[in-house]
Amino acid sequence: MAGHQVTPPSSSSGSSGPSEPSAWSGKNITVAGLGVSGISAARALAGLGARVTVVDGGDSPQLRERAAGLEADGIAVRLGDAETLPEGTELVVTSPGWKPSSPLFAAAAEAGVDVVGDVEIAWRLRGENGRKPAAWLAVTGTNGKTTTVQMLASILKAAGLRTRAVGNIGTPIIDVVLGDEEYDVLAVELSSYQLHWAPSVRAHSGAVLNLAPDHLDWHGSMKAYAADKGRIYEGNQVACVYNAADPATEHLVRQADVEEGCRAIGFTLGAPGPSMLGVVEGILVDRAFVEDRRTTAQELAEVSDVKPAAPHNVANALAAAALARAFGVEPQAVRDGLRAFRPDAHRIAHVADVAGVAYVDDSKATNTHAAEASLAAYESIVWIAGGLAKGATFDTLVTKAAKRLRGVVLIGADRALIAEALARHAPDVPVVDLDRTDTGAMAEAVREAARLAGPGDTVLMAPACASMDMFTDYNKRGEAFAEAVRDLAGQEPGGAGA
Repeated sequence: MAGHQVTPPSSSSGSSGPSEPSAWSGKNITVAGLGVSGISAARALAGLGARVTVVDGGDSPQLRERAAGLEADGIAVRLGDAETLPEGTELVVTSPGWKPSSPLFAAAAEAGVDVVGDVEIAWRLRGENGRKPAAWLAVTGTNGKTTTVQMLASILKAAGLRTRAVGNIGTPIIDVVLGDEEYDVLAVELSSYQLHWAPSVRAHSGAVLNLAPDHLDWHGSMKAYAADKGRIYEGNQVACVYNAADPATEHLVRQADVEEGCRAIGFTLGAPGPSMLGVVEGILVDRAFVEDRRTTAQELAEVSDVKPAAPHNVANALAAAALARAFGVEPQAVRDGLRAFRPDAHRIAHVADVAGVAYVDDSKATNTHAAEASLAAYESIVWIAGGLAKGATFDTLVTKAAKRLRGVVLIGADRALIAEALARHAPDVPVVDLDRTDTGAMAEAVREAARLAGPGDTVLMAPACASMDMFTDYNKRGEAFAEAVRDLAGQEPGGAGA
C-alpha cells in the first residue's frame, strides 16, 4: 500500500520540458486559442520569459477585448487566422478543443514543431516556482469525471491534505501549478482532448471510469478515442483504477506502460474480489489496500453516505475512494469526504415532490451513456428527452430503459430520432412529441410529464442530447426545468411540494 504521501517524478522525468525558468526565456511559442486555457498558458509562458503569440480564427468583440488584455502584457495576438504558423515558432501549445487535423498543426508538423496542450505544459512547469511538486491523481471517462474528481478532492481534504480539483473541471491547471498556494496532491480531471495533447504526463495513479462513443468527430474513431483515454495510465506509479463492469477500461490498463509495482485496481457495484473495491450489503468496502486482500475487506462508507446514491454515482464514489486509498488515505477520511460532498447542480438533482411524483433534473446527461445511467436509477419513469443528438443513436438506450418507462415527453431538434427508437423498442409507452424548440417548451414538457405521471413515479429530465438547439447550455436547460417544476408545485392545492 502506498505511503501517506508519494513524491511524483521530478519535472524532467519522462518529459523533454525544461526544469529552469531560463530555459523558457526567449523561446518562440504559439498558443492556439483565445479561451480560458489559452489565456492561462499564454500568460504563464510569457511570465517565464517566452515570446508568445496567440492565434485564433475568430474576430469577435469579445475576442478583441481578450486580445487587448494580453497585448497590454506584451503578448502578441493574431485574430482571424488560425491556419498560418507564425514565423520562428518553436513550440505550439493548443487549447483542448482544436482538432488534430487543424491546418495550423499540419504546418507545425511540416516545420518539425511539436504540438502539446496546456496540461502538458503544466506538467513540465511543476517545480518552476521552487516548491515540491504536488502529486497528480487523474480521472477520465466518458461520463462522471467531474463528480468523481470533486468527490476525490473532498476525501483528500477530509484526510487533512492540501488539495484542489483542477483541469477539465474549469480551473486551469497551469494557474494552480504556478500559483502561490502549495498543495500535497491535485485531483485532476482530464478530457480525451487534453490527454491527446499530453504525451509526458505521468500521474501517481489514474482512473478511467467508463468508455462509450463520444467526440468521434474529433478523434476519428472509437479506437482512437479509447487510446487517448488510456494515456491516463501511462507511467502510473501506484494504481491504475478501472471499472469492472466496463471491460474496455481494464483492457486499457493491460496495454499501459506503468512503473514497476503499479497495480490494477478494479471497482464494482457488486461484491469485490481481491484488488478491488465494491459493495457488500450496502457498505462500500476495500479489498485492494488492505494487508490480506485475499480474506479481508475494509469498510469505507455506507451507500447512503453517497449523495445521490444512484448506481452510477456509487460507482463514481468507489473510483474516487480507490484513488484516495492509493495515495494512503485512511478509511474514515473516505467516509467523511463522501458525506461532505455535494454534487453540482443539474446532475441527477432532486427538485421537488409534487402530488406524490418526484421531479429530477439531470440536464448534465448530454449523451446516451449518461442518460442510461440516470434512467437505471429509478423504477418507474416519465422521461423528458431530446435536443441535439450529435450523431448519436438511441436504440440501445431505449431497449435498456423500456421496462422502466411510464411515459416520454420529447423536446428539441432531434427528438424524432428518439421517437423512432421508442416506436421500435417500446411501442406501448405513451409519447408526447412537442413540436417546438423555443425555451418555453420546457414548461409545457413538465406539464405533459405531470399528466402522464402517477404517485410513486419519477419525472426525469435526462435529455441524452446537447442543449444548444434551445438553450445556452445544459445549466440553462436545467434551470428552466427546475423553474417549471416549482411553478407546477405552486399550482398544487395549498402549494404542497414547493
